[in-house]
Amino acid sequence: MSVEKICRIAVLVSGGGTNLQALIDSEKRGENPSGKIVLVASANPNAYALERAKAASIETFVFKDEAELIDKLQRDEIDLIVLAGFLKILSPEFIREFPNRIINVHPALLPSFGGKGCYGIHVHEMALDYGVKVTGATVHFVNEVPDGGTIIAQKAVEVRHDDTPETLQRRVMEEAEWVLLPEVVAGLSDIIRDQKE
Repeated sequence: MSVEKICRIAVLVSGGGTNLQALIDSEKRGENPSGKIVLVASANPNAYALERAKAASIETFVFKDEAELIDKLQRDEIDLIVLAGFLKILSPEFIREFPNRIINVHPALLPSFGGKGCYGIHVHEMALDYGVKVTGATVHFVNEVPDGGTIIAQKAVEVRHDDTPETLQRRVMEEAEWVLLPEVVAGLSDIIRDQKE
């Protein structure tokens, strides 16, 4: 299969990159034959996710502003953009450049505990404060409303009576995010590759 017939994936990151690692590992196991991560980009030059990318021989790119990032994504002919622990809100202009080609993983069952300010450990604190018995992860398309795009897939995780925000965060990552995100990326890669043929 030539490079042109592969779904070219860019992953945008801000921090540690555990979801990126799940995608890299899934690709290594041959679970996404239609796609390939060709770029990992961050506005944070110290993001550990960049080290994970380098260890997997994936090109990294540190950008100062959106215009620089858009230019790079277009030059690299990126087909699918994955937000994996990416903590910046993308502008409407950016989203319009890549319609239905940007996805995000959110550590809750949207529409619960989503929107501006709902990220990282805060989401799990909110879930525990509210007293929900089930939480999980959602993969959705990105639109101009934070966490407001069309839901692609969700996976539920039980909330235990003795959970702390930290234990719940870990279990949602292990049981939902790291399973769901690679599955969705592989499925979308199949569709995009077929469109290119």
